[in-house]
Amino acid sequence: MSTTLQDKLSTSYNKRFKTIDKRVQSALEDLNLDFNTLALHDVKELATTIVNIETQVLSDEHEKLLIEKEAIERALDKKSEELQDAKYTIFNAMEESMQSNEAALSKLHQVKLQSIDLYEILSEMVESAIITALEKDTDGDITESTTEVVKEITFEAIKEGSLNTIRVRKILSTILVSAIDVAEATPNRTTEILKSTLKGMRSGLVKSIDRFKKRLEFMPVEAKHILIEDYDTIIEDLNQTDTLFSQVVATQASQSTQATRTVLTELNKEMRYDLEELVHISKETADAMREKFSSFAKVAVKKADTAMKSPKAQEAKRMGIQAWGVAKVALGTAIKTAKDAIDKKEK
Repeated sequence: MSTTLQDKLSTSYNKRFKTIDKRVQSALEDLNLDFNTLALHDVKELATTIVNIETQVLSDEHEKLLIEKEAIERALDKKSEELQDAKYTIFNAMEESMQSNEAALSKLHQVKLQSIDLYEILSEMVESAIITALEKDTDGDITESTTEVVKEITFEAIKEGSLNTIRVRKILSTILVSAIDVAEATPNRTTEILKSTLKGMRSGLVKSIDRFKKRLEFMPVEAKHILIEDYDTIIEDLNQTDTLFSQVVATQASQSTQATRTVLTELNKEMRYDLEELVHISKETADAMREKFSSFAKVAVKKADTAMKSPKAQEAKRMGIQAWGVAKVALGTAIKTAKDAIDKKEK
């Protein structure tokens, strides 16, 4: 399609008609085109020009909203940081006031662990906790203290968010990478550090899933609908938590030094026999979800069935048929071209 034709379409496009159908039909009739002679790029330019004319206002509004969305997201990030900083300041002030009372201070630290968004500081916190365990070690065995602290950090980091594999994998990987860094800097205690870290990670994950299972019973209706939207994914993720755990260990082992890789690989093999509790609680939770939300899931299926009758669903179906037609024509053309080439060669 020539530039002149595009210009003509742009200037003559008549918006006095109330419907898009009428406007498009009128424009195409005015152009008086021979559709049999139009190439693909002509049709594309013709369609693009009409789409641009018709959607200009909507496109401008959409662009404006995207800019507003980016501004809101930046503002949210800033407020999240301010909120986190405010929490730190408050807890620090309370710590100062309770400095002389060790029992109260310990309880405050527990509350702080539960109140702060740990993900942003997860790596540094794990590193600090393990180093502290090493420094305060008096009997040559940090296994119990490290296992317990990693368990609580893992639990607090996972518990408030989604149980989807991407998020859980990130949290477990971050914790393990920090432990590896400390272990490699303390080669004489590598096995001890990594073994207790893995035990703590596993226990923290078990505790998080168990908490999720217990909360299912009292979950508000709004949250149930969120769960239903992601029902299949959560069920699938719960049925492979042991695999996820082993994969995290194997992945980090492959990215570590030879010495660390050997230790992690061996520990991963040993832990396969210790993942029964994780498998058990995950299966129980998946069963609880099925039992509690199966009726909701059936309602969701009915809603989806209704949605399939919507104009958008019908258009998707229509486009699927059209795509099949395009593929069929392309295949026919390819076969004919190949056949012509063979016939030509044989002659």
